[in-house]
Amino acid sequence: MTLGGTCRRIVQGDPLHSNRRAEHTMGMPAESRRWSPAEVREMQDGSRAWPRFELIAGELLVTPAPGAIHQIAVGEILMLLSGYVDRENVGVALVSPADLDLLFGTIAQPDVFVAPPAGHAHLDQLRDWSVVTSLLVAVEVISPSSARSDRVGKRHYYLRASVPEYWIVDVDARVIERWSPERSMPAILKDTLEWHPAGAGASLIVDLPALFARIWRKFQLITGA
Repeated sequence: MTLGGTCRRIVQGDPLHSNRRAEHTMGMPAESRRWSPAEVREMQDGSRAWPRFELIAGELLVTPAPGAIHQIAVGEILMLLSGYVDRENVGVALVSPADLDLLFGTIAQPDVFVAPPAGHAHLDQLRDWSVVTSLLVAVEVISPSSARSDRVGKRHYYLRASVPEYWIVDVDARVIERWSPERSMPAILKDTLEWHPAGAGASLIVDLPALFARIWRKFQLITGA
């Protein structure tokens, strides 16, 4: 999930070895057991965005604060999606931290996502994430350390949850992998991304070389690289 950080996988409570240079320092219990959503939420601190906790298919994922390039990419994608869904009035573009329960017994926090319009919600639901029960698109910005989780575990999760679009953004390769439930393989997009969600009158068309050029230009601006 992060560039400049490591997404740590914990299978049934057993921490896997992580890169010693990772930015996170959180240790997890070593006993072998399955995690419940209640236990994971108990570890979350509402005053802090990081580390990020997700529970996907019984696997606890702990992600530290991301690097600058990751957040620049997230910001650029959010601006594209937000402007488009606002114009088309088809939903709201958001970023994590979040607490999405798209499948029973899970917690998901995609980097960027679009929640569709919903019907009437109870007042209590408006104070938490239970009002969001489906997505129009989920987006993850990967790093080498999170590639397997994003491409395998999370992909299966979002497609099982009937999310119609799952995008994996590879900033280094300057491509977007586009997954959908009806495809067994992704579309690898290098030039143009065209997205037309249900209810929209016009498509979102993204010039991918221009998008990645903006991301790297902003990164160079703040790093002098």
